Amino acid sequence: MKNVYDILAERGFIAQSTDAEELRGYLSSSASCYIGFDPTADSLHVGSLVPIMALANMQRHGHRPIVLVGGGTGLVGDPSGKTEMRKLLTLDQIEINVAALKKQLSRFLEFGEGGAMMVNNADWLVGLRYIEFLRDIGRHFSVNRMLAAESYKARLETGLNFIEFNYMLLQAYDFLYLAGKFDCYLQMGGDDQWGNIVAGIDLIRRKLQKGAYAITFPLLTTASGAKMGKTAAGAVWLSAEKTSPFDFYQFWINTDDRDVVRFLKLYTFLPIAEIEVVSTLEGQDLNLCKTILSFEVTQLAHGTQAAFEAMEAAQSVFGGRSLPQDMLPSSTIPRRGSGKGEAVPTTLVENGRLDAGIPAFELFAEMKLCESRGAARRLIQQGGAYVNEERIADIDFHIGSNHLRDGSIMLKAGKKKVHRIRVE
Repeated sequence: MKNVYDILAERGFIAQSTDAEELRGYLSSSASCYIGFDPTADSLHVGSLVPIMALANMQRHGHRPIVLVGGGTGLVGDPSGKTEMRKLLTLDQIEINVAALKKQLSRFLEFGEGGAMMVNNADWLVGLRYIEFLRDIGRHFSVNRMLAAESYKARLETGLNFIEFNYMLLQAYDFLYLAGKFDCYLQMGGDDQWGNIVAGIDLIRRKLQKGAYAITFPLLTTASGAKMGKTAAGAVWLSAEKTSPFDFYQFWINTDDRDVVRFLKLYTFLPIAEIEVVSTLEGQDLNLCKTILSFEVTQLAHGTQAAFEAMEAAQSVFGGRSLPQDMLPSSTIPRRGSGKGEAVPTTLVENGRLDAGIPAFELFAEMKLCESRGAARRLIQQGGAYVNEERIADIDFHIGSNHLRDGSIMLKAGKKKVHRIRVE
């Protein structure tokens, strides 16, 4: 079997790592690895999918993933990649978020006896005695070296407070704790975490006289330069309540042609040999690959049924882009047709409002098809606003009950964003 290190490398997960040959040796038999996740919200977003998929690949190749949720470090705040201090959370808030994150991660990882583990560093950090911590851990850290780390240098101009300055020590201590308790000697994370991870490796060497390892992932941007997982409407969440499966599916359908191969490697488990073929495709053939990408990732995040519904809803609104039946696993194909289009984002509007008529620019902004009323007006002026597939030509156009078709009105902004209105 291929070493998982090489699989991660060929799929584009590795930006930096410690000695590759030593790391391959560590991963040549069943081993533990961990990644830390910040419990600052009750959902992860698309930007977290690279570390999630890295852990999933590890588990598929016989290794034990450890998900560390930063219940303790979340009380402090990680300065890495931030221009200002994060909002500090209470333990109660963190506990709620941790429970939600485990539910989401269970779609990607198998938890339980012999499977993936979830640990919360609040369990060992909150009760630390400060003087003992400084004596046993703090004495191994050079302030000069800490200030040279990228995670701190970026904050020195805007201000780095003492609470945040402790973050590297706490993350290094996490690594030491997991090494001692669970024989976990590999930490993975974003490339901005390199300094923190290496600090943990050095601490393990000093305290346990053992070697430890690091893998960092590239900090992804799309081909257009946008931060991965960010749209004009905000973050693309893994929670169906925050980002509907339809909108999640549409995010992937709208992938830039230049990103399709890279995203198939990172965000699906499709064989590399099959993905490489995509690099030669264009036009309609590449659109089919985008459909495969969208279906695969939506299926992982929301389940097979939600992926089918999102795909069929997108097909009913935009046409085309459906997977051939022979490409779908027969055991998971749900009944088709009766709910077609039901996954389209829908809002109930009072009948009285429609009777009076609602300005189109106001309704497009209210339904989040545009960032603001001003943006909605510009969309109409540019000919990109539609009601029931008819272009809105007048900036003062009103949408009313006369536009209802089978009890609903379909709004479309450009070619990619849709929203349905139903009467309450």
